[in-house]
Amino acid sequence: MTKRVSRIAPWQAGKLFALIYFFLSLLFVIPLVLVSAVVPIPAGPGHRLGTGFLIFVPFLYALAGLIFVPLGCWIYNMAAKVVGGLQVSVTDDADA
Repeated sequence: MTKRVSRIAPWQAGKLFALIYFFLSLLFVIPLVLVSAVVPIPAGPGHRLGTGFLIFVPFLYALAGLIFVPLGCWIYNMAAKVVGGLQVSVTDDADA
């Protein structure tokens, strides 16, 4: 069976991806915080990532998702009106 994705709700997708981006960025931030706590600071100014910046990064990623994913969905919705959207094949499970 073939289905077509003709529209994606921009705000709902933005909220979803903002949350996903927030938690995915923690995969990078938490190890960076742990490493920066153990590794000695090199001499000279400007060589250290501030803790405030590392805490701010997940929120920055979430904000980027909240802004750019709905924009991408809006562009997709406009393009789908012209070319018909994505075509997806769907099958039913025999065990269901």
